[in-house]
Amino acid sequence: MLTMHGVFLDVFGMGILLTGKSGVGKSEIALSLIDRGHRLVADDSVEFTRLDEQTIIGRCPDLLRDFLEVRGLGVLNIRAMFGDISVKTRKILHLVVNLLAISDEQFQTTDRLHGMHRNRKILQVNVPEVSIPVAPGRNLAILVESAARNQLQRAKGAIASDEFIARQRQTMHDGQI
Repeated sequence: MLTMHGVFLDVFGMGILLTGKSGVGKSEIALSLIDRGHRLVADDSVEFTRLDEQTIIGRCPDLLRDFLEVRGLGVLNIRAMFGDISVKTRKILHLVVNLLAISDEQFQTTDRLHGMHRNRKILQVNVPEVSIPVAPGRNLAILVESAARNQLQRAKGAIASDEFIARQRQTMHDGQI
């Protein structure tokens, strides 16, 4: 078993672990996602266990179950506020979303075509990870939902940046540019 810091959610049926430095906004994003109909598995501390060579399952320690701590609001009981459907006891881990607090200069130089995708090894299993820069005005709940949907597409072999590059090459080849 491995305990990791982060917020673990069920977003569109996918287990999404939000990671990032303390204070980056993980719990606030989780609250927004829960309000949009997604489910909380664990806040702050997530216990992961490897089920087989490719599968990791995460759960919340009993002490923390149903609770989400949001700076300024304190500890919230998500089950009491949003109902039983808003929480889940465990979930398979599908994607890590790493939230990065970066400078304006760093934000301007991020790879806009491919994004920031890699794999993170957790309990000897390669788990897809995407890093999302945190910046004022960004709707991070929608970005996390989009990361989940994009990962579903990537798992099927549909990588949007590759499709775009192929279309661009074909257009250039056809003399349309």
